[in-house]
Amino acid sequence: MSAHCCDHETPKAEAIVNLPRYRKILWISLIVNAAMFLIEIGAGVQAGSLSLLADAVDFAGDALNYAVSLAVLASALAWRVRAAMLKAVSMMGFGLYVLGAAVWSVWHGGVPQAVTMGAVALLALAANVAVAWMLFAFREGDANMRSVWLCSRNDAIGNVAVFMAALGVFGTGSAWPDLLVASLMAALALHGGWTVMRQARGELGDNSAKDHHGHVH
Repeated sequence: MSAHCCDHETPKAEAIVNLPRYRKILWISLIVNAAMFLIEIGAGVQAGSLSLLADAVDFAGDALNYAVSLAVLASALAWRVRAAMLKAVSMMGFGLYVLGAAVWSVWHGGVPQAVTMGAVALLALAANVAVAWMLFAFREGDANMRSVWLCSRNDAIGNVAVFMAALGVFGTGSAWPDLLVASLMAALALHGGWTVMRQARGELGDNSAKDHHGHVH
């Protein structure tokens, strides 16, 4: 999950053997993740499921990761840092929203639709596996392969957690399994967003210091 502060490491453009194909795969990954974000937002609202909304945050974070990767291939560090900050603010904003909604639902919310939750969670799992397969097939032997697989594993854990929440809601007739999973994922999004923000600000500070050092001399 992106909530685990899991970033897609981008090698230098000159180190990529087939740059056009690599760029195409990044675009496909971005589109798949953005589409799943919209699907899970819609399904989450329709089914009344906060864990689906929380998982949508993960897809939004991943889509921004791939956008950052594409930007890195053509842009300066400052733009990458700005994109990372956008990602961090988005993650923390969604995390706060889901936590607030979870608190509200304890007193006012109904029981979410378990069947919709389970079906969308399985679709999300298939999307994550497909993206991981594309990246793995293209980047075989790359030093960042482990990072890609750790991210994919964490994404899959999030999807399975939503599916388990759906089973819990179905079995108990209660919203508590959904609220529990949503709160945990939202807390991870807040932590991940804060970590990304600190790292981005540190990189921006280092870059400014280098520029200042260069002007001094």
